[in-house]
Amino acid sequence: QVQLVESGGGLVQAGGSLRLSCAASDSSYVMGWFRQAPGKERDFVAAINWSGGRTIYTDSVKGRFTISRDNAKNTVYLQMNSLKPEDTAVYYCASGPMFTSTRSYYDSWGQGTQVTVSS
Repeated sequence: QVQLVESGGGLVQAGGSLRLSCAASDSSYVMGWFRQAPGKERDFVAAINWSGGRTIYTDSVKGRFTISRDNAKNTVYLQMNSLKPEDTAVYYCASGPMFTSTRSYYDSWGQGTQVTVSS
Protein backbone atom coordinates (compact mmCIF):
# COMPACT_ATOMS: atom_id res chain seq x y z
CA GLN A 1 0.00 0.00 0.00
CA VAL A 2 1.01 3.59 -0.64
CA GLN A 3 1.48 5.81 2.41
CA LEU A 4 -0.26 9.17 2.05
CA VAL A 5 -0.04 12.22 4.32
CA GLU A 6 -2.22 15.28 3.74
CA SER A 7 -1.52 18.82 4.94
CA GLY A 8 -2.71 22.35 4.33
CA GLY A 9 -6.21 22.31 5.77
CA GLY A 10 -7.53 25.04 8.01
CA LEU A 11 -10.15 27.72 8.58
CA VAL A 12 -10.81 30.25 5.83
CA GLN A 13 -13.52 32.78 5.07
CA ALA A 14 -15.86 32.32 2.14
CA GLY A 15 -14.19 33.50 -1.05
CA GLY A 16 -10.75 32.62 0.23
CA SER A 17 -8.22 30.04 -0.92
CA LEU A 18 -6.35 27.06 0.47
CA ARG A 19 -3.85 24.64 -1.03
CA LEU A 20 -3.85 21.06 0.15
CA SER A 21 -0.81 18.85 -0.27
CA CYS A 22 -0.50 15.08 -0.19
CA ALA A 23 2.90 13.48 0.21
CA ALA A 24 3.02 9.94 -1.15
CA SER A 25 5.51 7.13 -0.59
CA ASP A 26 5.06 6.16 -4.25
CA SER A 27 3.74 8.42 -7.00
CA SER A 28 3.30 5.72 -9.61
CA TYR A 29 -0.47 5.77 -9.42
CA VAL A 30 -3.55 7.79 -10.12
CA MET A 31 -4.11 10.28 -7.32
CA GLY A 32 -7.43 11.60 -6.15
CA TRP A 33 -9.03 13.90 -3.61
CA PHE A 34 -12.25 13.08 -1.84
CA ARG A 35 -14.14 14.90 0.89
CA GLN A 36 -16.54 13.97 3.64
CA ALA A 37 -18.84 16.37 5.44
CA PRO A 38 -20.38 15.39 8.81
CA GLY A 39 -23.11 12.81 8.38
CA LYS A 40 -22.48 12.44 4.65
CA GLU A 41 -20.77 10.01 2.31
CA ARG A 42 -17.17 10.44 1.22
CA ASP A 43 -17.49 12.07 -2.18
CA PHE A 44 -15.16 12.43 -5.13
CA VAL A 45 -13.59 15.86 -5.71
CA ALA A 46 -10.82 15.50 -8.30
CA ALA A 47 -8.33 13.05 -9.78
CA ILE A 48 -5.16 13.22 -11.86
CA ASN A 49 -3.41 10.54 -13.87
CA TRP A 50 0.24 9.60 -13.43
CA SER A 51 1.62 12.03 -16.00
CA GLY A 52 -0.62 14.89 -14.93
CA GLY A 53 -2.01 15.19 -18.43
CA ARG A 54 -5.54 14.15 -17.51
CA THR A 55 -7.73 15.52 -14.75
CA ILE A 56 -11.36 15.14 -13.75
CA TYR A 57 -13.47 17.12 -11.30
CA THR A 58 -16.84 16.89 -9.72
CA ASP A 59 -19.16 19.52 -11.15
CA SER A 60 -19.43 21.58 -7.97
CA VAL A 61 -15.71 22.44 -7.94
CA LYS A 62 -15.05 22.93 -11.65
CA GLY A 63 -13.48 26.32 -12.29
CA ARG A 64 -12.60 26.76 -8.60
CA PHE A 65 -10.34 23.82 -7.71
CA THR A 66 -7.22 22.63 -9.52
CA ILE A 67 -5.48 19.31 -8.97
CA SER A 68 -1.82 18.98 -9.90
CA ARG A 69 1.16 16.76 -9.10
CA ASP A 70 4.92 16.91 -8.87
CA ASN A 71 6.23 13.37 -9.31
CA ALA A 72 9.77 14.44 -8.50
CA LYS A 73 8.48 15.34 -5.03
CA ASN A 74 5.93 12.51 -4.83
CA THR A 75 3.32 15.13 -4.02
CA VAL A 76 -0.16 15.94 -5.29
CA TYR A 77 -1.86 19.27 -4.68
CA LEU A 78 -5.38 20.61 -4.57
CA GLN A 79 -5.59 24.37 -5.06
CA MET A 80 -8.96 25.55 -3.82
CA ASN A 81 -10.15 29.04 -4.75
CA SER A 82 -13.44 30.89 -4.22
CA LEU A 83 -14.22 28.62 -1.32
CA LYS A 84 -17.81 28.30 -0.14
CA PRO A 85 -19.24 27.15 3.20
CA GLU A 86 -20.50 24.00 1.47
CA ASP A 87 -16.87 23.05 0.77
CA THR A 88 -16.43 22.43 4.50
CA ALA A 89 -15.36 18.82 5.00
CA VAL A 90 -12.50 16.50 5.83
CA TYR A 91 -10.45 16.16 2.66
CA TYR A 92 -8.77 12.84 1.91
CA CYS A 93 -6.01 12.02 -0.54
CA ALA A 94 -6.19 8.62 -2.23
CA SER A 95 -4.26 6.58 -4.76
CA GLY A 96 -5.21 3.75 -7.05
CA PRO A 97 -4.52 2.00 -10.35
CA MET A 98 -7.40 3.43 -12.37
CA PHE A 99 -8.20 6.95 -13.54
CA THR A 100 -11.72 7.21 -12.20
CA SER A 101 -14.03 9.12 -9.88
CA THR A 102 -15.28 5.88 -8.31
CA ARG A 103 -14.20 5.65 -4.69
CA SER A 104 -13.93 1.85 -4.59
CA TYR A 105 -11.08 1.84 -7.13
CA TYR A 106 -8.81 3.75 -4.74
CA ASP A 107 -6.99 1.41 -2.38
CA SER A 108 -4.74 3.70 -0.34
CA TRP A 109 -5.98 6.61 1.77
CA GLY A 110 -4.51 9.36 3.89
CA GLN A 111 -5.75 10.32 7.33
CA GLY A 112 -7.57 13.42 6.12
CA THR A 113 -7.27 17.16 6.72
CA GLN A 114 -10.07 19.43 7.90
CA VAL A 115 -11.17 22.34 5.74
CA THR A 116 -13.63 24.77 7.29
CA VAL A 117 -15.09 27.67 5.33
CA SER A 118 -16.90 30.32 7.35
CA SER A 119 -19.64 32.49 5.89
